[in-house]
Formats: sequence, C-alpha cells, structure tokens
Amino acid sequence: MNDFLNDRKTKLEDFKKNVLKKKTTYEPIDIPDGLFIKCDQCGAAIYEKNLEFNHLICPYCEFHFRMGAHKRLDLTIDQGSFVEIDRNITSTNPLGMPDYTEKMKIGKKLSKMNEAFLSGTATIVGIEIAIGVLDSNFMMGSMGSAVGEKVTRLIEHATKRKLPLIIFSASGGARMQEGILSLMQMAKTSAALHYFDQEGLLYISVMTNPTTGGVAASFASLGDINIAEKSSLIGFAGARVIKQTIRQDLPEGFQTDQFQLEHGQVDLVIHRKDMRKTLYKLLQLHSGRRE
Repeated sequence: MNDFLNDRKTKLEDFKKNVLKKKTTYEPIDIPDGLFIKCDQCGAAIYEKNLEFNHLICPYCEFHFRMGAHKRLDLTIDQGSFVEIDRNITSTNPLGMPDYTEKMKIGKKLSKMNEAFLSGTATIVGIEIAIGVLDSNFMMGSMGSAVGEKVTRLIEHATKRKLPLIIFSASGGARMQEGILSLMQMAKTSAALHYFDQEGLLYISVMTNPTTGGVAASFASLGDINIAEKSSLIGFAGARVIKQTIRQDLPEGFQTDQFQLEHGQVDLVIHRKDMRKTLYKLLQLHSGRRE
C-alpha cells in the first residue's frame, strides 16, 4: 500500500512540475508595430486599416490626423484630372548647413515628392482650378526657397489662366536651414497674391494641422476665403514662446480652429469629409454656375 501511495504522490508532483513549467515558458504573441495607432486627442487605439478607410479621422472623437499631399488630392479633386507643374524645382543647400541634404533625402522618401509642395491644375466636379498642397511629411512642410518659388509660380499660373486658386497648408513655417532666403519667400508669395487679387480672381486658403510660422504669416492667411480643417492648430509662434515674450497668460485653446473662427481669423471650420463638397459650392457661387 505504501508503495502505491508513494507512486501516486510521485506522479502528482511530476504533473504539477510539468504544468508550472508550461506556464512559465508561455510567450505572448507580439503585435506588429503600426497595426494600431494612438489618437493624439482621445488616446484611443485605432486599427490602422480602419483609420485609412475613415480618411485618417479618429472614429471615436473625430480628430483629424495629418494627411499627405497625394491622399489630399485624391480626396478633393476629380479622379485623373490633376496635371502637375514645376515638378523638378527642388532646394539646394545655399548656406552649407550640416545634414540638410540628408534631411531633404529623407523628406523625399517619406512624401514621395521632390519638395514639400505639390502644385498643378485639376477639376472639382468639372470646375477647373489651380491647386497646391503642402505635405508635412517633407520636413514638416517647411517653406524654403524652392517651396516659395513653386507657390509663387502656381499663383502666377492661376493669374495667367484666370483660374480660381486653392492652397492646402500644412507647415511648421519657414525652413531654418535656408535662413533669410526662406524668410524672403513670405514677401514673394504675398506679392504674387496681390497681383492675383488685382485680377479679381478667387483664392481659397485651407489651413490644416498644423499651419504655423512664416506660412501662416504669409499666403495661408491671405485667402479671399480662409478655411480651417477640423482639428487644426493655427498660429505663428508656439504658445510657450509667446507667453515668455509677452509675459501674460494665454487664453485656453487660443490656437485651435474654433478659437480662430470665433475671433475672425478663419471664415469656416470644415470636416474633412465635407471639404470637397464645400469647395465645390464655393466655386459654384463665385463662378456663377448653378446646377
């Protein structure tokens, strides 16, 4: 009997050891990077494919994620209508800044563009327009001499052909690596818009997240109609810099789209899904078309 009980006890102890061993060697399944994306506003984890399907808009709080230039065009214009201009204009390194050339190479790879600004002509529901889009994937959509030149040429092209002009801005401002040459683009683009305005033509400026610095202080704020896409941050300098400069507390959310609307900086705040429809209605209104 004792031998039987000892044998049972040994088998029970072996069984426990095997079970514990299996538990301690268990490894969880790794989730691939990029499969879920965290929302900057509500913190929700969003399945990447669902986010793409929803035009990069959070399905829980409707926060609008940043969108590249090519995707922006696909969502806005008639399919197959875009004809690019000035494709080969790119920045050099006029001041010999360290690592600038390498950063431009990275920007080209991320955006699949030669520069941060994509420009050309297209149609929206059959209405011909000149259109330009800044891409934040290319050095945060910063405006150097090449971007300023491309914006200016697009404005001049629209002036010559008497086309309405739409520019989507997404930028951190002037490109620091080009110093004064980048700041000069503020005056150049603004001057081109002055001659465009003298021809009585329509310029619709759409500010997306973010539109700041020298871009916000030049052509992005000079539209006949200024539109802010929902969830956009719009301003010149950062909140901390402004507070340190003027030594005063700032209003809560003073650089948000709604604050800009309430204080007259923008005329409309539009949801991304409604952008194409809204632009078409504005183009209809100013072209005299009724359908």
